[in-house]
Amino acid sequence: MRALAAVQVAFAAVMGLSISNAKSLDHGQAGAQALELAKRAIALRSVRGPGNQTPEVASLFKSALVAGGFADEDVTITPVDDTAFLIARWKGSDPKLKPIVISGHMDVVEARPSDWERDPFTPIVENGLLFGRGASDMKLDDALAVAALIELKRQGYRPRREIVLEFSGDEETTMKTTQMIASALSNSEMVLNVDGTGGQLDPQGKPQYFTWSGAEKTYADFELTVTSPGGHSSRPYEPNAINEMSAGLVRIGEYKFKPELSELTRAYFTAAARYESSGVAAAMRAFAADPSDSQAIAVLRANPQTVGKIGTTCVATMIKGGHALNALPQRVTADINCRIFPGHTRAEIMAELQRAAGDAAIQFKDISEGSVATEASPVRADVAAAITRAVHMSYPEVAVFPTMSAGASDSMWFRNEHIPSYGVSPLFIKDADRFSHGLNERIPVDDIPTSLTYLLSLFRDLSK
Repeated sequence: MRALAAVQVAFAAVMGLSISNAKSLDHGQAGAQALELAKRAIALRSVRGPGNQTPEVASLFKSALVAGGFADEDVTITPVDDTAFLIARWKGSDPKLKPIVISGHMDVVEARPSDWERDPFTPIVENGLLFGRGASDMKLDDALAVAALIELKRQGYRPRREIVLEFSGDEETTMKTTQMIASALSNSEMVLNVDGTGGQLDPQGKPQYFTWSGAEKTYADFELTVTSPGGHSSRPYEPNAINEMSAGLVRIGEYKFKPELSELTRAYFTAAARYESSGVAAAMRAFAADPSDSQAIAVLRANPQTVGKIGTTCVATMIKGGHALNALPQRVTADINCRIFPGHTRAEIMAELQRAAGDAAIQFKDISEGSVATEASPVRADVAAAITRAVHMSYPEVAVFPTMSAGASDSMWFRNEHIPSYGVSPLFIKDADRFSHGLNERIPVDDIPTSLTYLLSLFRDLSK
């Protein structure tokens, strides 16, 4: 009891509250637990490769769930290669109903301590922000989901529909565990993925709007190769493999895919326009009305926040070539990363890139791992209403509307199993704090109580 009280005091301090005020919060105990779990998870280096501590993150969450009322046999950890995945089941009162799945992932991308201002695997809270690798992607979200389920049990809630909590172990890399989980849970009613999307804060930290994701772009990696016999650098000839690859990459870089609009992105542009500057707002409204509007397209392409929402994007990310300083290059390779608008296959986009490159000597190969093309999930009225109701419990004036994620997330493999999947993270963040996959990753912690209010409402609504 003393340990829990100490955590609650720390939680109150982080929130800027007195302990008496912290006790008055509806979910003070759950909030303290969520923050403590997130910090302990961040301290575990759950990165693919030697020393991967994802299984330890799974054990951390299992221990919390079992201590919170889940039966030990209902929380399983399955080792896979150097990682693992977790599945926890909470039986519903009506076995005829398909389960609802709450989804997340425990792994994070690599972080080199020498590049960071703080050690990435030493969590620290400063100025209302939790710093550390995985803070925003997505260990606080995981911890909130765990704490919310434990809080529901503490309150005596009994779901009518079975609730399944699953955390994958390699979402940031091959998604092998995600594919296994989605196959095992293919009879589910829907997936609530607490990864990605969520609330938008303005530069002053005031909630602006909240988005949930019903679709995501397909992730793709293409390897380009140019070969040449090579030779002595004193006897140059054309074509030089490096020059040839460079010219092709320039043509690809200048190529623009046809802008596209879907039900989800039209809803997003129409609703989100009111929160943008006048020029971007006008372009968003114009594009929603006419996706062939060239002026609107130019504005949206120039804006990093909207370019990924108007169609497929492809960008060169890596290049390697040559074998000696005094020799003509014999082999040059480059990698193109694409985020493909729903409705197109990887093969279709690779063929379009080949045409853009305009050189038959540049060979293309699809080297994508753990990615499949999927259609958007249906815009279900019950899901949209439950999300809106959950947000409005804390922020009644905040607009709530759908969007499309840039991809990729675990939802992809569930949609591949024809299970409707929705990105529903509860956390609000401002653009200046968006550092997922980057240096000095951070996430605000002052809305932990409202995040729990949101998750408790959402989980109840869709499981009862």
